[in-house]
Amino acid sequence: MKFTEDHEWLSADGDIITVGITEHAATQLGDVVYVELPEVETQVSKGDEIVVIESVKAASDIMSPLDGEIVETNDALADKPSLVNEDALGAAWFFKIKVEDPDAINEYMSEDEYKDLVGD
Repeated sequence: MKFTEDHEWLSADGDIITVGITEHAATQLGDVVYVELPEVETQVSKGDEIVVIESVKAASDIMSPLDGEIVETNDALADKPSLVNEDALGAAWFFKIKVEDPDAINEYMSEDEYKDLVGD
């Protein structure tokens, strides 16, 4: 797993990268009440806003960490957005993106580097 400064996690399986938010981000948001996911087959560029999360505290956007095409979204979040609070690093992944350059994930932080960032 790799981590972004925006509190997203990335997990690679070949050229498919699964993206979610960290437990730290889920805790900061509070109880998540709504998640708007991107459309499958959407082409995205690094930095594009592609997910909207609303919680009892705030609304937040998730940016695409890489260039690619959305190949799958986690439809379970539409019915049960609270999964983000229950299992941020597992069942609550947001989308899978097919990337041209799987090595681009290596520009992001390791788990230890991320823990240093957030003070865990």
